[in-house]
Amino acid sequence: MKKLAENPSEGPRKRLLELSQERGTSLKSLSEMLERNPSYLQQFITKGSPRRLEERDRRTLARFFGVSEDELGAPKENSYIDTPSLPSRDDWVEVPRLNIGASAGPGALPADEAAFDTFRFSRRWLAEQGFEGAQLSAITVEGDSMEPLLNDGDEILVDRAPRAFRDGVHVVRMGDTLMVKRVASAGGGRFSLLSQNLAYPPVSVEAEDVEIIGRVVWKGGRI
Repeated sequence: MKKLAENPSEGPRKRLLELSQERGTSLKSLSEMLERNPSYLQQFITKGSPRRLEERDRRTLARFFGVSEDELGAPKENSYIDTPSLPSRDDWVEVPRLNIGASAGPGALPADEAAFDTFRFSRRWLAEQGFEGAQLSAITVEGDSMEPLLNDGDEILVDRAPRAFRDGVHVVRMGDTLMVKRVASAGGGRFSLLSQNLAYPPVSVEAEDVEIIGRVVWKGGRI
């Protein structure tokens, strides 16, 4: 009896599932990153549809995971990363995305500070940006009081590393409320919480009534 040939996409499908599980990233979120239907990669892995990843999708996934494209089904001569120069895990930093929002409006109660996903940054890039030694986490901006600097839905990197205070954009907590504001020392043991949107007046608070969670050092969002 003639043996059936092995499905040429079986290896890439299995490898993609392994990579998503190692990273802790859902197939749905990866599909959305590719601007595809949320079930796109689930169908690719479980049903073999499509039989092969399109070149654009394959390249995007290879860059995201930091692997060679041939692991996801590309001919080795077209591989995004040559195996000899494949970065090691030590070359990357995983930054947790926390399941909380910092209000840029009147205030919001934070939910459980549990990481539901991660961003992966090049250690070299972080050093070039001056973030070496930073204790970074990513949270979402809610509201419009920091527009146009920060928009509703933007994700921001917050550095929680202990540092001497200096004026700038910070995530702060007042009671049970988490906010992102431009914080300035007002003297006399007080802070001014300032909004970029002039529709929101400055707020003066006692330093002891506000906890500075961390400094906002980077933002990302849709154009």
